[in-house]
Amino acid sequence: MASETEIRPDEQALKQLNVSAKDKLLVLTIVVIVVILTAMALVGFLFIKQGPDTIQGQGEATEIRISGKLPGRVADIYVEEGQRVQAGDTLVRIHSSLVDARMEQATAMQDVASAADKKVDAGTRIEIIQTAYELMKQAEAAVGITGKTYERLDNLFKEGVVTEQKRDEAKAAYDAAVAARDAAKSQYELARAGAQKEDKEAAAAMVRASKAGVKEVGAVLEDQYLVAPCDGVITVIYPNVSELVSLGSPIMSLQKDDHWAVFNVRETELKNIKEGTTLKVYIPALDLNTEMTVFYIMDLGTYANWQATKATGDFDARTFQVKARPKKPIENFRPGMSVVLKQ
Repeated sequence: MASETEIRPDEQALKQLNVSAKDKLLVLTIVVIVVILTAMALVGFLFIKQGPDTIQGQGEATEIRISGKLPGRVADIYVEEGQRVQAGDTLVRIHSSLVDARMEQATAMQDVASAADKKVDAGTRIEIIQTAYELMKQAEAAVGITGKTYERLDNLFKEGVVTEQKRDEAKAAYDAAVAARDAAKSQYELARAGAQKEDKEAAAAMVRASKAGVKEVGAVLEDQYLVAPCDGVITVIYPNVSELVSLGSPIMSLQKDDHWAVFNVRETELKNIKEGTTLKVYIPALDLNTEMTVFYIMDLGTYANWQATKATGDFDARTFQVKARPKKPIENFRPGMSVVLKQ
């Protein structure tokens, strides 16, 4: 008698038939999937075309740094960051007590030279000689005071106690005092010698020199009030009121109203772009379609090359910078905004 666990022949055949049917179904499913994928690939290759590359640039504008030739302390700032200004608007006032003192000194020397020139034809009187002598003594005293001040500040500068600008201001005051002393001494010697032809020429030369001194200091003082050179927007203000600024230090930045867009374009896409070409662009931030005119095309150099990805049949493409200016002003267009070139 057969064992109860023994499988009968008809049951075993039925199981083998079920396994074979499952294998066939699996194979059929795989074949169908492969056929579908192949069909989709063929359809994509034949009917789906690759769109053109997107060329994206950004807005730019010229930025001017406002600076002057008067070293001193910021007394007043009349504008704020983000404020729109017009050409000629006063932006800042810089005060320099040292330069004010130089102006007073130069003006006084001009007065002295002019007075001496007027008196020279009438001969030298004892009062003139005495006045010239007293002026010379005052100038010598000023040299002594400014010289000691300069020596003291120079020593403090070497010790790191005072700034270089303070030392330089003291040196400038000392040099001005020496020049004033020399001029006063010349006037005194001229008064003692009497009015000769050479004396008249020297007096006239002193007048011219004193006028030149006043003009020089006046040229520096012109920059105590800095004005806007053009229309635009104040973007950055660097110092605060009461801070010291040196010669030529930037006080603030002014952004001009001359916006444009800049694109980096592969040379293979330059065939339809030339100087004077009109480009159609889209500005996403403003949701605006507009036109711009190309005014600048320049090679960026080998560092910006597009490298070939194939060993054969391809080449490295150079990159060119293209700048285009709006055909008409665009309201609220700002530097940094994205600009998309439509092809």
